[in-house]
Amino acid sequence: MEFKMNEEVGFYTDLPFGRLDVAGDEEHGFRPYQLLVASLAVCSGGVLRKIMKKMRMEFEDIEIKTNVERNPEVADRVEKVHIHFIIKGTDLNEAKLHKALELTRKNCSMVRSVEGSIEIEETFELI
Repeated sequence: MEFKMNEEVGFYTDLPFGRLDVAGDEEHGFRPYQLLVASLAVCSGGVLRKIMKKMRMEFEDIEIKTNVERNPEVADRVEKVHIHFIIKGTDLNEAKLHKALELTRKNCSMVRSVEGSIEIEETFELI
């Protein structure tokens, strides 16, 4: 990826899907920590979706909510990301979902990339 400085604040890159603006100010683009959290959440969600399909678990929707803990004493470092999956489906087996989450953690490249640096907590609820 190649990033170029924009005229206001921050940087941008042009990707096949479109332009990505990144800045420390939300008025000019996505903040870097938002992209980090989005990468963790969406990577986990995509892996969970694939695993659930392979386990033949029928579901209608997966919503992901995140909560981020940052340390203002250390450059506002991201310390912990809680990823909460809200899974809509019928007759979903909680034990199978716990197994699916274990496999998700092992197979999500973004979560594996921050292991030992950022605490990741995954939870789910069924609706």
